[in-house]
Amino acid sequence: MILVTGATGTVGREVVTQLLAAGQKVRAMTRNPAKAKLDARVDLARGNFEDVASLDEAVRGVDRIFSLTLGPQTGLHEKNLAQAAKAAGVRHIVKLSAMGGDGETKNDIRKWHDEGEQAIREAGIPLTVLHPGAFMSNALHWRETIRATGKVFSNYGDGKLPPVHPRDIAAVAVRALTSEGHEGKSYTITGPEALTVADQVKILANAIGKPIEYVPVPDEAIRAGMEKAGLPSPLINALLPFGEFIRSGKAAKVFHTVEEVTRRQPFTFSDWARENAAAFR
Repeated sequence: MILVTGATGTVGREVVTQLLAAGQKVRAMTRNPAKAKLDARVDLARGNFEDVASLDEAVRGVDRIFSLTLGPQTGLHEKNLAQAAKAAGVRHIVKLSAMGGDGETKNDIRKWHDEGEQAIREAGIPLTVLHPGAFMSNALHWRETIRATGKVFSNYGDGKLPPVHPRDIAAVAVRALTSEGHEGKSYTITGPEALTVADQVKILANAIGKPIEYVPVPDEAIRAGMEKAGLPSPLINALLPFGEFIRSGKAAKVFHTVEEVTRRQPFTFSDWARENAAAFR
């Protein structure tokens, strides 16, 4: 049995789908099973990372875990999960982390994840860590302005990054969960090509069949938008530095992990745009 946390999110749902396709037994932990809308074959477990008793129930009979959590409490969350997992005899955890820096500096999101990684290691459970870059699905945040104004606003300037399809992140996770030799490894995961926001906007415009204008804006304009959207301050402060990092050119490196681990080519942003064109019309 494989437990998937964060099972109703962008990557978690893909992990569940691909595990089922691989013939695995899957349990999904969610705060509200009634709203999960997952395949009927999935064993649903009500729980959250701060409720230790619920974690004990969620890991019962489980031998592998896909761990997905985010926020300043990531270290505590994964400490609780790892302790429950250790007591239950779990033998492998695959953790979704983040790239979050250039090796010399780390943003807050990466620091939160590092605390989670350390907590799992201290519990003594074999660990595989996934460090994905920006998700292609982040482009969905542009829907409202595209529909309303035909424009995309971003503080990334002309910086490039290689966005990755969530399906590819999940594919690496599933391979790590279902085959041997991944314990103790860390995988940096990107898409196959480094693109500017202007590049992505052009690809998306072609997919939906209407022109879209890219409008570079300063960091503070993005902060104001995040505040208006109701994002908590710690998350805003963690996300905002990505703009400067991407503008610096340090985020452009492409990693070939998807191909190396899954033995197939990763999806391109054009693939993702065609799949999701209807969401922008």
